[in-house]
Amino acid sequence: MRIAKPMLMITTPIGLVLGLYEGWRLAGGLVFIMAALMLVIAAAFGSVIWTIRKERREEEERKKAAAAAAPAQTES
Repeated sequence: MRIAKPMLMITTPIGLVLGLYEGWRLAGGLVFIMAALMLVIAAAFGSVIWTIRKERREEEERKKAAAAAAPAQTES
C-alpha cells in the first residue's frame, strides 16, 4: 500500500481528465453529463467519508469522557 496509494492518487485524476477529453471528442456536449455524474459520485464518497470521521470522533470523545468519569466514580 505504500506505493499503490500515491500512484492511485496521481493516476485517478489524470484518468478522469483524459476520459473527459475523449468524451468531448466522441460525444461533444454529453461530456457535461459525464462530468455531472463524476461530481455526484465524488459528493457521495465525500459524504460517506465525512460521516465516518464524524462518528469516529464522537466515539473517541465518548471513550475519553467515560475514562475520565471512571476514576471519579471509584474515588467516591
